[in-house]
Amino acid sequence: MPFPTVNDPYSRDVLCFYAGSKWFCYVNIEVFDRCCLKSTPEDAEELRARYDGIRPAWHMNKRMWNDVYFNQDVPDDVIFGLVRNSYDLIVAKLTKREREKLLHP
Repeated sequence: MPFPTVNDPYSRDVLCFYAGSKWFCYVNIEVFDRCCLKSTPEDAEELRARYDGIRPAWHMNKRMWNDVYFNQDVPDDVIFGLVRNSYDLIVAKLTKREREKLLHP
């Protein structure tokens, strides 16, 4: 939870999931209304066109980050796949050393 001292109450309750030194997902653990996930710019555009529950992410690069709202029109299996995709995109950008640490901590 990297934002314990910010003024915004929503941000204080954000839990970030990391792969190495980079985050691939975050969610507010009190409200639990959505998660924020990375995708390719092309996928982000397609997902937003397909689902009302996927929108440009708040406070993130809107080309590649989406807020995926729970209990809307995005099926759970799609959300699970998007989490995995976000993780894979982040891991691909890590240094070789960081990737090796994920496999052999």
